[in-house]
Amino acid sequence: MTPAPPRLAPGRPATAADREAARRMRQALSEELPRVREAATAWRNGLAGLFVGLLSFGLIKGRADVGTLAPPYGAVVGSMLLVSLVCGAVGALFLLRAAHGAPSATPTAGAGRPATAQAADHLETMRAVDAMRRGVALTMACGALLVAGVAVTWYGPGKDKPRILVRTPAGTECGTPRRAERGTLVLRTELGEVRVSLAEATAVIAVETCPGAPAAK
Repeated sequence: MTPAPPRLAPGRPATAADREAARRMRQALSEELPRVREAATAWRNGLAGLFVGLLSFGLIKGRADVGTLAPPYGAVVGSMLLVSLVCGAVGALFLLRAAHGAPSATPTAGAGRPATAQAADHLETMRAVDAMRRGVALTMACGALLVAGVAVTWYGPGKDKPRILVRTPAGTECGTPRRAERGTLVLRTELGEVRVSLAEATAVIAVETCPGAPAAK
């Protein structure tokens, strides 16, 4: 036996409270897209000001060449800055999308129907909110990577300075050159400063590490 199809019955008449709630809902839906656009513009301007401050912070005197960092810190800083640039660019595009919408033409079909236009505005609002959230997250990640890269550039270990090996009839001395004064070369060694007379030197050789010293990692 085929079951009887469901029967639809009219609901109760709308009350004044129902009509007021519907009016408020329509008003909220009509205002949500401009409100989200305004919020996205404020986030964009605020984050732009933050990055101006970060760039000014990065100009404070510090190590200016990642090539002076000991490996692999130079490559790490370069990777951080590259990822930071990508995050910043994509985040900016998302924020622009949220603040100004996608570059597309408005379809004319159904343009005269308020319900259709309202539904389209609501969908666009949801897309703008999603774009704003992604843009904020990516922009904050960009700032964090930028600060981390600057910090590693400032405080990361530098490359070892070249060593000088000096051979004399009295023996061999090796260390980091400090200064030369009146024919005497001052070397900094593990035992302290050593003075070597260049007049007695039989050989002066630049070396990466001194004999017997552990190689730099």
